[in-house]
Amino acid sequence: MAFRKPPDGGWGWVIVVVSFFAQFLCYGSPLAVGVLYLEWLDAFGEGKGKTAWVGSLANGIGLLASPVCSICVSSFGARPVAIFSGFMVAGGLMMSSFAPNIYFLYVSYGIVVGLGCGLLYTATVTITCQYFDKRRGLALGLISTGSSVGLFIYAALQRELIELYGLDGCLLIVGALSLNILACGSLMRPLESSGSPPPEKMFVDKVPDQYFVYHEKEKTVEENISILEKGYIDEKSVNNVPDCKQDTILNKNTLSSINVNEKDTYKKKVVEQTNFCKQLAKRKWQLYLTYWKETMVLFKNKVFSALFVAILLFDIGGFPPSLLMEDVARSANISEDDYYMPLISIIGIMTTVGKLVLGILADFKWVNTLYLYVTTLIMTGVALFAIPFAKSYLTLAMLSGILGFLTGNWSIFPYVTTKTVGIEKLTHAYGILMFFAGLGNSLGPPIVGWFYDWTQEYNTAFYFSGFCVLLGGFLLLLAALPCWNACTNQSSKLPPNTYSYKVASNA
Repeated sequence: MAFRKPPDGGWGWVIVVVSFFAQFLCYGSPLAVGVLYLEWLDAFGEGKGKTAWVGSLANGIGLLASPVCSICVSSFGARPVAIFSGFMVAGGLMMSSFAPNIYFLYVSYGIVVGLGCGLLYTATVTITCQYFDKRRGLALGLISTGSSVGLFIYAALQRELIELYGLDGCLLIVGALSLNILACGSLMRPLESSGSPPPEKMFVDKVPDQYFVYHEKEKTVEENISILEKGYIDEKSVNNVPDCKQDTILNKNTLSSINVNEKDTYKKKVVEQTNFCKQLAKRKWQLYLTYWKETMVLFKNKVFSALFVAILLFDIGGFPPSLLMEDVARSANISEDDYYMPLISIIGIMTTVGKLVLGILADFKWVNTLYLYVTTLIMTGVALFAIPFAKSYLTLAMLSGILGFLTGNWSIFPYVTTKTVGIEKLTHAYGILMFFAGLGNSLGPPIVGWFYDWTQEYNTAFYFSGFCVLLGGFLLLLAALPCWNACTNQSSKLPPNTYSYKVASNA
């Protein structure tokens, strides 16, 4: 499909607004699932590690299925996928209100809502990129804050709804609110070229090209048919047939020749289709081989390999606080009178601030985005180590704000990936990294919950989380050091459009 030049405005600002609200409505409940987590612990009486799977699946499954979500948007368009995701999110939330056990929630809340979030995220990012070019960074930054604002508001909203209507009523109301995603999705008008031919005509025009490689096969079949016809004529001329029977024989021969031509045409089509399938399978196999070769080339880059380990360990250790911080406060016996604001709300609003501030810092030429990202990882690890020593609401609120701000490093992660592998390989590399990020999101909270079930306290769990994040940060720092780059650059050349991290001011 041909697209016009991105207008960088006009209806594009409508796309930004509806994408913001779509992410707000979609991600509000899954990101603020820590409030629901406490109610599910009391309702089903399962272990904390087992219960934590619900929220971790809802937040990780969309990243794990990002390749499938991209294929859906490419095949059907952003608007239909956004509308369909609205049905998935709303249906999953409403189904969760009738959950008889924790296993039902794994499917209704974890998988259904998680896939809906993944589809909506891909649709909003795709349609925004189509409408913006020069202002694309600003537009993507604005729509990405929708999820953080949703976390801030939904944390308090779900807590209030639970007090008024109970857990089931809360999920029904939140699910009904999510139906507004349908209205947002309907306004995502595709940016199509007015002069583009209809799909049917484009398909018909491409058919001859698909069979271009089989012309030689067709010629071979036609030559065989001509040889058979020539042999038939020669045989006819040799044999002396009486005149009285000539007409009858000619009529029979005419009918038989028609049948022969029909059979030959059928055989020719079979040959065409068989060879087409063989060529198609060969081409697909070559694409798969090319994909894996490109993947292996990416992992030969020391910084990319360290980045892959860092993002996996960061999500294993850095994601659990947004899910478990409310239970940490309850385990510390903090009085509800001192509870001025949900800790998850603090994480949400500070994540918004962190995305904006870190994104602005990344635009300065004197800032090395890789070193900035490493700094956020190390500071996150230190903050996680400090959580076991927090025994009051004030200290937990301060640590929640710090962790929320540092989690805003998601806004600079695409910058880091681009400068590590180059713009040509960004899509491939980012898809791999997002898959492992989703894996870390899915595993982090259950691991922390299992530590609690094993030790009956969160101290060991957050020591483990802090160690994971610090390990990833130091590995990435080691890979980015100038001395390490000097050694590796002697044995291998950097990919095209790749930035070297020897001097911070050059990044």
